[in-house]
Amino acid sequence: MNFEDLKNLYIAKKNQLGADAYRQIPVLLQEAEVIHRCDWEEDRTPANDHGQSWRSFKGKNLQKLIQYILTDAIEELGLKVVNGDTLEKTINLSQELSQVKRNVLVNYGTFGCHLPDADIVIYQPDTCKVLAIISSKSSLRERIAQTGYWKRKLLADEATKHIKVYLVSPDGDKTLKEGRRRTPKARAIVEVELDGTYLLTEEEMPDSEKIKLFEHFIEDLRDELNESE
Repeated sequence: MNFEDLKNLYIAKKNQLGADAYRQIPVLLQEAEVIHRCDWEEDRTPANDHGQSWRSFKGKNLQKLIQYILTDAIEELGLKVVNGDTLEKTINLSQELSQVKRNVLVNYGTFGCHLPDADIVIYQPDTCKVLAIISSKSSLRERIAQTGYWKRKLLADEATKHIKVYLVSPDGDKTLKEGRRRTPKARAIVEVELDGTYLLTEEEMPDSEKIKLFEHFIEDLRDELNESE
């Protein structure tokens, strides 16, 4: 199984459900895991651990899927997106992407400048100004505090303080689900530190301006653009 297979599963759900297809991402991942296991059984990894192989596949390809889902809508706003790995790993960047990279670097003084952990970077193509970064994970347990850290680092510098920091996730471990023991700390970080968290789920949502269903992401991004003009 590869990313194209995962994308085709999503396209099939979108053809069936339209704009609400994002709500089926948790179900889609369950279906993809079954297919992935069948493929793995035919060509087992050296560690002989399907769980490890699946987690690696899911983490990498869910980020790609979220970028795929978002790209057209973001480009309709006159913006562009780039994968964070492209900025991190590519040496010979185009002039445009090289400038985008410079515009999102966090300055650590004598320890140099480093990219924040960003799965997706949203920027204005005419100025290369970075408007937002998105962190995307299948579960939020290990990512919320980390993302809050990067938001604080970006805020601390005049050149990057305008950059919005968002989380997009199916919330597979239900970190933000009401009534869970760990919810207060996780929700506090989301509510106070981040600019928004958007969930790909059919689960009931906490009532919050900072925690919303994924369908609200583009409209909130559009509002941010209008306010900054």
